Amino acid sequence: MTAEESRTKTVGRPPHLSLDAIITAAEHILRTEGAGKLSMRRLANELDSAPMALYYHVRNKDELLLLLMEAQARRIPRPELPEDPRERLIAVSIMLYELLADRLWIVQVVAGGDLIAPSALWFVEEMIGATVDYGHPPEHAVYIYRTIWFAIVGDLTIRANGKQRRGRATGPSYEDQVVAGLTSGTHPRLAALADRWAELNGRDTHRQGLTAIIDGLLRSEETVEGR
Repeated sequence: MTAEESRTKTVGRPPHLSLDAIITAAEHILRTEGAGKLSMRRLANELDSAPMALYYHVRNKDELLLLLMEAQARRIPRPELPEDPRERLIAVSIMLYELLADRLWIVQVVAGGDLIAPSALWFVEEMIGATVDYGHPPEHAVYIYRTIWFAIVGDLTIRANGKQRRGRATGPSYEDQVVAGLTSGTHPRLAALADRWAELNGRDTHRQGLTAIIDGLLRSEETVEGR
């Protein structure tokens, strides 16, 4: 399902509301409160309107999310990318990660279903194209793209959830407390790192991590299903 397929024109829309106003208000809720807080009722309260009035403009929450993601995707400029396939795949993957890191609500949405913004599919096209140009068959290129995508979504989801928990905590996190309590007799490696665990575990290493994952995938010649 795409935003274009789901959008319909409806007569008799309330004059004090517009689709642009609805999208702007929804983006504010998503940016400040997260995807879990967005509902038609919450959005109506934000707009000082009745929930039923929103349905003159969007049919349901899924259509609203599609429109929101499509609006975001259309604002993203397409940069000049390296000609070298490996460098191109790394550049697109890092760009995708960093764009989503600033829009974590999109990660929450795409991780929960099959909604997708058609205008964002150029990322997928470039990633698969770079992998094919490197020498992999299309089927394996899809496998490599999906592995990178799952790594990006998983990393961002864990970081976002951890940030929320740390924001509510009044002291060291539960994980840090557990690691700090380990002994060299049972966990010698972790115990040796215990006093630096929070700092090491909190480092932002997405560029190095994605580069390492991509290099391993591009060099891999293991057989995958369908290859």
